[in-house]
Amino acid sequence: MSPEILVSPDRLQQLIIAGDCLVVDCRFDLSDVKKGRKDWLAGHIPGAHYAHLDDDLAAPVTPRTGRHPLPETSAFAQFLASLGWSEGQFVVACDDGSNALAGRMWWLMRYFGQPAALLDGGLTAWKEAGLPLETGPVESRKAPVPLLQALTAMAVSTEQVLGNLESKVDIVLDARSPERFSGQIEPLDTIGGHIPDSVNRHMELNLTSNGKFKAPAVLRSEFEALLGETEAASLVHSCGSGITACHNLFAIELAGMGTGRLYPGSWSEWIREPSRPISTEY
Repeated sequence: MSPEILVSPDRLQQLIIAGDCLVVDCRFDLSDVKKGRKDWLAGHIPGAHYAHLDDDLAAPVTPRTGRHPLPETSAFAQFLASLGWSEGQFVVACDDGSNALAGRMWWLMRYFGQPAALLDGGLTAWKEAGLPLETGPVESRKAPVPLLQALTAMAVSTEQVLGNLESKVDIVLDARSPERFSGQIEPLDTIGGHIPDSVNRHMELNLTSNGKFKAPAVLRSEFEALLGETEAASLVHSCGSGITACHNLFAIELAGMGTGRLYPGSWSEWIREPSRPISTEY
């Protein structure tokens, strides 16, 4: 697996010219689920394919799941095949800039044991670097459906998180804004608040003012100040629906602290059952 998990626009251009990567554009708007694809068609990195958050990076919602369940292995494999992806091919994911959405694509590739990276600063940084865009759909060569195998230990279930309320072996790290974490506002889910004993680290804190990731040493210092000596393996990453939690997972790995685990259901699944406890303390 490539150790390169964050690439600059210039580095990505080199990879594209050499034919050493497959670019996936993950732009998406929760208020208009068609907008991301429209924006991609209007202008994207040359050769970049499009991934729809609801259709490609998640499974259908059920009464028991959160808003973005993990895609079935077979469905995700078919999606990758539709892009012309072949096993082991390096994927670089991007979105408008923050990588709040592209982080999910990065994490899914890692979940299936494949090399992937994020474009630092996303499409915004690409355009600021004066690099070219193209419009319209991208032709994909036909590829066989890969035989993917999920690294299931990288994800935890609601039952495991519930059990941890007693065992307190792990720390749940919530990537939502402080206002959503405390329940002051809740624009997406029916109930506000957070899982008891969880810790808040808004994903935007991983970025500088220009939308790029902070230096690894800075990230490490900030996470250590928040979490003390807690190891990455003891962290369970949560958010609203398992999307922006991937941003904190990425930032901790970028900081050289190791690999944590994702709670895919996150808050939107936790509140499906009224008997599960909630907290609004901050």
